Amino acid sequence: MRIRLLGTAAGGGVPQWNCNCPACREARAGTGRVTPRTQSAVAISADDKRWFLLNASPDIRSQIENFPPLHPPARETRGSPIEGVLLTNADLDHTLGLFILREGEKLKVHATDQVRRSLTEGVSIAPTMAFFCGIDWIEPPSRLAPLPCRDGSPSGLRYQALDLNGKSPRFMQGRAKAAPGEVVGYRIVDERTGGRLLFLPDVAQISETLQHEFSECDALLFDGTFWSENEMEQSGVGHALAGSMGHIPISGSRGSLEILARLKIQNKTYVHINNTNPILLRDSAEHAAVKAAGCGIGEDGLELSI
Repeated sequence: MRIRLLGTAAGGGVPQWNCNCPACREARAGTGRVTPRTQSAVAISADDKRWFLLNASPDIRSQIENFPPLHPPARETRGSPIEGVLLTNADLDHTLGLFILREGEKLKVHATDQVRRSLTEGVSIAPTMAFFCGIDWIEPPSRLAPLPCRDGSPSGLRYQALDLNGKSPRFMQGRAKAAPGEVVGYRIVDERTGGRLLFLPDVAQISETLQHEFSECDALLFDGTFWSENEMEQSGVGHALAGSMGHIPISGSRGSLEILARLKIQNKTYVHINNTNPILLRDSAEHAAVKAAGCGIGEDGLELSI
């Protein structure tokens, strides 16, 4: 399985258009201390020909242009090797890219009932897209099952959704209580190589069940949104806590780094990194701590093969 990190930032990207925090300032200045990043999305393929997107960020057009395997076929006027989109939740930084993809064939979108409901009731995605290409909604399986291509043929991949007991998107909070399926991760397995990917960009807490899943993978793409629980306040950009936004911080006794450091897998990489996160600064102590724990800090264009 070929895995391409199309974008590795949380909502807003790095630099964010209205932000002058240290990371955004350095990225904008081009000093080399911070690499600019687009909003989180991943592309995967078992054969380098047919591709699936893990989330569809608002930056998807530039992400496609920066990765030639996602370009239209050379001998066709129109077309795309993108076979479908797998959504982890209904957050805007994971779904607005669906609107960008409206000019093509009907989209195959794998999403839970809760995610579909949030997108339909909250941002009217289904009725809007019906005037363009339309969407075929597919409920992702809770147990490993074949991931089909657009025409129903085998992709060479198997997949399952892992319920992460996450929060409703901000635009739906107050309308209904959070329910199972609001936030999921994906386990994806290459049928030929046996390579196992865990994609978990939004994790509120690490349960014993989830820790068991860690030991069953070869590559882990994990929630690196915030370094600390009160990072937004420390950065002077807000007062929300990481936990209240559905993200476990990296640092601290209940953070993810301590757990990931113990994992005996080669590829464990933080993605969905907020612009306030000091791990973005190459010369920071936080960056060094992540590296010392054997974890990677995702950058746009990074590729893995399992």
